[in-house]
Amino acid sequence: MANELKGKKIAILVTDGFEQVELTEPQKALEAAGAETHLIAPKEGEVKGWNHTDWGEKFKVDRKLSSVQAEDYHALLLPGGVMNPDKLRGDKEAVAFVSHFMEVNKPVAAICHGPWTLIETGKVKGRKMTSYHTLKTDLRNAGADWVDQEVVVDKGLVTSRNPDDIPAFNKKMIEEFAEGRHDR
Repeated sequence: MANELKGKKIAILVTDGFEQVELTEPQKALEAAGAETHLIAPKEGEVKGWNHTDWGEKFKVDRKLSSVQAEDYHALLLPGGVMNPDKLRGDKEAVAFVSHFMEVNKPVAAICHGPWTLIETGKVKGRKMTSYHTLKTDLRNAGADWVDQEVVVDKGLVTSRNPDDIPAFNKKMIEEFAEGRHDR
């Protein structure tokens, strides 16, 4: 996995309260595969991770959401955590950013509660997906075909359930990001 993503720029969209390991481990895997990653947030400065049951570390924001264009990125990573996607799905700018990736069939990887933001785009209908088990009804109500599997791939959309799934998630994320845009 040394150069599959060489020349690819990957957006990682978060705000305070993302599950720390769902950012750090996928980001390491992306960079090890040669990708350039940008931590993007609605605010400048730093965002704070959530480490299972308490606040985690602070992470430097590379780009403020209002200063980037989705068109400039090859793919999108959406870490989970409960607070993070709940805040992002209420942010019109974040939802528009995520919507762009779905509209033009760029690869997207979302883990745990990350699919909450995808639901808000209105673009999960007919997609096979997984997530943290408590999102099952939300995804089904949005028209997704929810399944309980370690990792699910549907034409460039990669989803997983929780931090235990990260190794499988990372592998499929890199494969799909390397492939690029997918026809629906």
